[in-house]
Amino acid sequence: MTVVHSFPAVLDDRADTLILGSMPGIPSLAAGMYYANPRNSFWPIMGELFDAGPRQTYAQRLRRLQDEGIALWDVLKLCRREGSLDSSIDPDSEVANDFAALFERHPRIGRVFFNGAKAEQAYRRAVVARGLHPESVAMARLPSTSPANAGTPVADKLAAWRAVAG
Repeated sequence: MTVVHSFPAVLDDRADTLILGSMPGIPSLAAGMYYANPRNSFWPIMGELFDAGPRQTYAQRLRRLQDEGIALWDVLKLCRREGSLDSSIDPDSEVANDFAALFERHPRIGRVFFNGAKAEQAYRRAVVARGLHPESVAMARLPSTSPANAGTPVADKLAAWRAVAG
């Protein structure tokens, strides 16, 4: 299995909402950009919600999200995985990012949204179970925007993801 590393968090002092994935897939790692797989519905959904869609450059999308108080990161700092699927992550290899430091440096964050079940499971195991999640911060799992979640129509994903804008 290959050791894969996540990206640095995309956030600034205005962040009040944190969107967490599990670990970037191969297309994202190759491009050095969050949600780079063109079949992933993350950026089209962000376009609908915040005018941060695929028609804009990656830097413009990130700025738009930051202007809206939204931060992006992954639960895992590194893990062993073959391919891009969350189901291929070796659970014994998971190393979480430093959420204690993140919440200390960014106390305005009051909401955490998980992009799919794996992100939520990894966070609950590595952060919540260790008492590192602030009690005042709300958590909610949203349907994965991954193309692997093809059973959920994009319209249904968008409807659920509207919670981020609310």
